[in-house]
Amino acid sequence: GKWHMGVNCKSRRDHCHHPLNHGFGYFYGMPFTLLNECQGTDDPELAKSLQDMYWLYTQMIILAVLTLLIGKLNNLFSINWKIIIYMAICGLLYFISWFSSYGFTKYWNCILMRNHDITEQPMNLEKTTSNLLKEAVSFIERNKHRPFLLFVSLLHVHTPLITTEEFLGRSRHSLYGDNVEEMDWVVGKLLDAIDIKGLKNATFTYFASDHGGALEAHRGNARMGGWNGIYKGGKGMGGWEGGIRVPGIVRWPGVLPAGTVVDELTSLMDIFPTVVHLAGGAVPQDRAIDGHTLLPLLQGTGQHTGHEFMFHYCGVVLHAVRWHQKGRGTTWKAHYATPIIQPESSGACSGRGLCPCFGDGVTHHDPPLLFDLSRDPSEANPLSADTEPLFNAITRKIGEAVEEHRKTLTPVPQQLSPYNNIWKPWLQPCCGTFPFCWCDEEHSRA
Repeated sequence: GKWHMGVNCKSRRDHCHHPLNHGFGYFYGMPFTLLNECQGTDDPELAKSLQDMYWLYTQMIILAVLTLLIGKLNNLFSINWKIIIYMAICGLLYFISWFSSYGFTKYWNCILMRNHDITEQPMNLEKTTSNLLKEAVSFIERNKHRPFLLFVSLLHVHTPLITTEEFLGRSRHSLYGDNVEEMDWVVGKLLDAIDIKGLKNATFTYFASDHGGALEAHRGNARMGGWNGIYKGGKGMGGWEGGIRVPGIVRWPGVLPAGTVVDELTSLMDIFPTVVHLAGGAVPQDRAIDGHTLLPLLQGTGQHTGHEFMFHYCGVVLHAVRWHQKGRGTTWKAHYATPIIQPESSGACSGRGLCPCFGDGVTHHDPPLLFDLSRDPSEANPLSADTEPLFNAITRKIGEAVEEHRKTLTPVPQQLSPYNNIWKPWLQPCCGTFPFCWCDEEHSRA
């Protein structure tokens, strides 16, 4: 399914970010993410967030090149021609990135790969669901006699809500509901495949979402990104509950008791130590591992999550921290930064298309906004020293945890920097002769 971690670092074929370079033995899916451009019927999604930035940098670089060129030709100052040429090339790349965002995104970003080979460019959305399902079922068949890890990251419940014709109009909740119906059907088919192979009681199955509903996703008055119930905020909003609190569903007949509800907060980072635990291994001891095995909670041998503190980031910026105060059974949440909602009544960053993580679109809080999630899960009533006697002690305790947490971090390059967002033709995956990147190997195989 969706990998969304990219492919290449230095050349078109180095595959440094590819799943096969990160522990997986087989891959079929999208190396990038699903965008409205892939369908071509909705408003541009990638273009909406990047076009303005591309155009701004294009103008700035062109102005700088012209200034340097005029100065060089009139002997106003001395500068190496290589610098001018290099800047002109950068300006050209930003211009191409801006121009291509109006039409070429579908052909360059919306692709399917099998291992290192591109099978569809652009991908055929009408067949993608059935292709992914067939690949997953085939994987189960090939590995039914040995232990396996199958990670299926569906393209469903994500704009542009690609839904096959037989599921359109099936639900009472328009296209979003239809998309959920089809996702449910796909999950059912995967579980059926496990059951038919006699693997039901030997397979640990975990189903979850990576984030809450995207409140900015609309088509007219229709919501395209889901609904987060009583919880505030949504996808990409840092630490608000609506963006991070999602259900997880586990199945392991004969091992885990059926019908059990666990009301403890866990993390998708817990999957790694859980899988290592199930495989009889040990997690690395030479670094901080943020996850905790889920087995004690699921088997009933542990009453509480291994997470006393959880740190909620927006990009590289720490927006919020929750503290599960085990002695009292209370969960506190401190917000150090929150996105500015525009318009306020929408509950989303509708004017921007996506909430920013820093800058003028974020409000910083000192002291932090504090909520008692045990009593106020909607985060509607921030506490203060006047309304909560322990306010200073709680915020101090959370602050100390943040300092300890930061000692475990290693700085990494900013992945959302202007340089990393610029289109680089030498890294572009292409199944033909660049720039003529069109192919349909799936049709040929069929």
